[in-house]
Amino acid sequence: MENFIVSARKYRPASFDTVVGQKSITNTLKNAISTNHLAQAYLCTGPRGVGKTTTARIFAKTINCMNLDTNKIEACDICESCKSFATNSSFNIYELDAASNNSVDDIRQLVDQVRIPPQVGKYKIYIIDEVHMLSTQAFNAFLKTLEEPPTYVKFILATTERHKIIPTILSRCQVFNFNRITVKDMAEHLRYVTQSEGVNADDDSLHLIAEKADGSLRDALSIFDQLVSFTTGEISYAKVVENLHVLDQDYFFRMTHEILQGNISTVLVLLNQIIDKGFDGQHFIIVLGEHLRSLMISRDPETIDLMDTSDSIKEKYRLQAPLFNTSFIIKCLDLNNQCDINYRMSNNKRLLLELSLMQMCGLAQGM
Repeated sequence: MENFIVSARKYRPASFDTVVGQKSITNTLKNAISTNHLAQAYLCTGPRGVGKTTTARIFAKTINCMNLDTNKIEACDICESCKSFATNSSFNIYELDAASNNSVDDIRQLVDQVRIPPQVGKYKIYIIDEVHMLSTQAFNAFLKTLEEPPTYVKFILATTERHKIIPTILSRCQVFNFNRITVKDMAEHLRYVTQSEGVNADDDSLHLIAEKADGSLRDALSIFDQLVSFTTGEISYAKVVENLHVLDQDYFFRMTHEILQGNISTVLVLLNQIIDKGFDGQHFIIVLGEHLRSLMISRDPETIDLMDTSDSIKEKYRLQAPLFNTSFIIKCLDLNNQCDINYRMSNNKRLLLELSLMQMCGLAQGM
């Protein structure tokens, strides 16, 4: 039996063009390589799982490639430098974890290594991950080398917490702010992975995985692996909802329909079903607010694309939205917002939820 490789590693981008959702950054780096305008230090900052370390590795491999494609600005993957990088045996590209190498002695050892020229390729590249974990003394020991390293040395720092890095370090780096990966880009990448793995999945399920990942492509791929094991390769929207313990969107389409009819008893039964499934009342308020917002923006073709969801879900919103007038949705949003504000302080949280829903039904009856 072959060893299983998690999708986040198996489908880790190996070239600039395969990096997901960071086009402006990869284009900037490719232009810097083509014009030979390479800074001595770079800082990649942004949320987890958006490609900071991956982009740093691709950049390091590319600038050391001996047969660089000057048209595409991509590494050849066949020269000695590229092969040693692929097998993690390169003596010119070092990856350090600042979380476990954060002392002054660790940095002094790095500074001593910097003095030795590269054996193969043009540059020695140091990729320091989670650099915000360095101690203040370690940062200070690093300053001089970072500002005036030998011409053959490049530093690439990565962090999820830019605000913890001292200004004197920031001023010595070119800073690249990585974006959260959009739901659309993640869903497209997940579609590529499903096709490569021979897994069947509908668009709604892939969009739901992407939404649950909260901007992190690595999290999305981890969720995907979990669902493949759960569903044995047949991923459906219902199975994603069940496995990830997500509130099914259909509940809210049904609930807003019943609110519009003023059917208090049906609305309360739906709320009871949601609570019986183990969902917290605060979570229900948040999702209901998002649903009402989506109904509002679905009323206009110019704003419907503000929703990061699949085309079939957008179509459901587009069909339901005209049934509500604008003032009614705004009043429901206000009631939902007031419920959200008062929820934590309430002694009878369920009654607060029910009262808010009954008030929405009352608005509908008064229309």
